[in-house]
Amino acid sequence: MNSITEQLLGVVADWSGGVSFKGAYNIRENGQCAGRQSSPNISIENKPDAPGLVIRIKAAAQGETVYIPACVTKGGVDDLVYNDFFIEPGADVIVVAGCGVHTDDEGEARHNGVHRFFVGAGAHVVYKEKHIGTGGGAGKKRIDPITDIELDEGAVLEMDTLQIGGVDSTTRKTRAKVGARAKLIIHERLMTDGDEQAVSDFAVEMNGDDSAVDLVSRSVAKGRSWQDYHSVIRGNCRCTGHSECDAILVDGGRVNAAPELYAGHIDAALIHEAAIGKIAGEQIIKLRTLGLTEEEAEQRIIQGFLEA
Repeated sequence: MNSITEQLLGVVADWSGGVSFKGAYNIRENGQCAGRQSSPNISIENKPDAPGLVIRIKAAAQGETVYIPACVTKGGVDDLVYNDFFIEPGADVIVVAGCGVHTDDEGEARHNGVHRFFVGAGAHVVYKEKHIGTGGGAGKKRIDPITDIELDEGAVLEMDTLQIGGVDSTTRKTRAKVGARAKLIIHERLMTDGDEQAVSDFAVEMNGDDSAVDLVSRSVAKGRSWQDYHSVIRGNCRCTGHSECDAILVDGGRVNAAPELYAGHIDAALIHEAAIGKIAGEQIIKLRTLGLTEEEAEQRIIQGFLEA
């Protein structure tokens, strides 16, 4: 691995360098495998019909972590990968799938990861997806993730997705089908600046009685950046669904939010909350009385908002 990859891994996957990840991992660098290890309960193999991986997680995996970060370290790389996760009933696992793109030249650096999760009955998955763009070149940095989720009866998937800056363009698509008594929890945190653009597109189908979804998106649009948020929750049975979209505008940032709810059953209970606006002046004033500059106060408010 080169030094840029190591720096990106430290940000998106908490890699400390020197020693490889403990347990199962696959490190992808510029479209190639830069390191791989399976564990007794988690196997990682090449996908036979496309670039990517097949990850099989046994029921015996309890509290284990599998790392599959991907890094693009130069312009002119358009990386596309298909990863399939098969999680046996009753498993409890953390999946870390961060992505970093870097370019110091005029070539575009792009990563597109297509992840499919097939989660068995009663299994619990925490899916962490952190994105960042770095480098001083004129080339664009793009990350376009696609996530497809199928939850069997009683399964739970918690998705924590974070974009922390530097990505010029991103389109993030998430599709999910939720079975009986299964639960999907999604927390999206997103920051754009300059001329960056970001599209978030969620579509969730509640197909089993007593299924539930909790979708929360918090974003900050700074500079001249633009964000488009679209979510659809379809309640096809007795279920509960909650969608919340909160955005802060700074400078000339722009945000479009278009949530949708569809109730196809009399016992579908769905709710949506949305708020877009600038930072309240009294919040800035209060922090300035504590000795912070206006810029420091603004940064503190944004940090707390995204971490909430």
